[in-house]
Amino acid sequence: MTRSGFADLLRRRIVVAPMAGGPSTTGLVIAAARAGALGFLAAGYKTPGAVAGEIAAVRAETTEPFGVNVFVPGVPYSDPGGLAKYLGSLSTPEAVTLGEATWDDDGFEGKVAALLADPPPAVSFTFGCPAAEVIGALQDAGSVVAVTVTSPGEAAIAAAAGADALCVQGFEAGAHRGTFVNDDAPGRDYGLLSLIGAVAEVTGLPQVAAGGIMGPRQVRAVLAAGAVAAQCGTAFLRSTESGAHPLYKAALADPRYTATTLTRAFSGRPARGLINGFILDHAGAPAAYPEINNATRPLRAAAAARGDTERMSLWAGQGYRSAAELPAAEIIERLDP
Repeated sequence: MTRSGFADLLRRRIVVAPMAGGPSTTGLVIAAARAGALGFLAAGYKTPGAVAGEIAAVRAETTEPFGVNVFVPGVPYSDPGGLAKYLGSLSTPEAVTLGEATWDDDGFEGKVAALLADPPPAVSFTFGCPAAEVIGALQDAGSVVAVTVTSPGEAAIAAAAGADALCVQGFEAGAHRGTFVNDDAPGRDYGLLSLIGAVAEVTGLPQVAAGGIMGPRQVRAVLAAGAVAAQCGTAFLRSTESGAHPLYKAALADPRYTATTLTRAFSGRPARGLINGFILDHAGAPAAYPEINNATRPLRAAAAARGDTERMSLWAGQGYRSAAELPAAEIIERLDP
């Protein structure tokens, strides 16, 4: 495969965000590709073999470009006592036990190997910037490489490592913040429009704008600010092709959920979701990712099974009320500026 520039992959200037944990499906990526958008498979929380299978499934249905998103591993949490105290505060329903609060690298090397063996047109990374050698190998294999950034400093690191493009993620975005470091240091709480401008001051790499984009006016705004495309995730959560749990889809339109907030309660990493009982009860969660995410997985699954949205992680961006229950192709048409 011959590598092209990021802009060459865009028939429309709409990117369908990778949403790990279920919402992103091969069906959603295929529908996006057929509608002229660039859809991303979410490799997070999947085995390398499962990722390879999803790539093959997309290739079997379309020759249009698509991408795969990979999580960059961080480091183990350094305060086991603090982690144990938090886990002890979690109440568990009868017959439900916490998962093991272990650190893992989400199969990073295996996933990179799978992408090198069958390179998709685009690969993006979140939670950090991979080594320049990894980026270069993917580029040599034929993939365009993008890195998610939340600050000008992160953008400069990604540019120096050789990234082809940046996904600039504003504070408005739903689900996990793509920060390189899991801490509360100031300087990574940029709104999307200001972030586009700040990143342009340090690098001329193409920017894909992400964060609360739900309609054509917002798409036009980020394009006018200098982005080459708009990435939307929450806008597709209620789509026909989304793999989000039905209760999750319904909660986005439920009037009892009136706002979103950033929380570490479910995973140990800052993520924006609908404010529910679990978030309110666990405001002091430590920065232990993926340890907390692994520990709370059975709790979240049990809550979904019994229809308890107050104990589910309902990730959503600030514009969640505009999420429409429509086929992905129609949502893309609505977004197109």
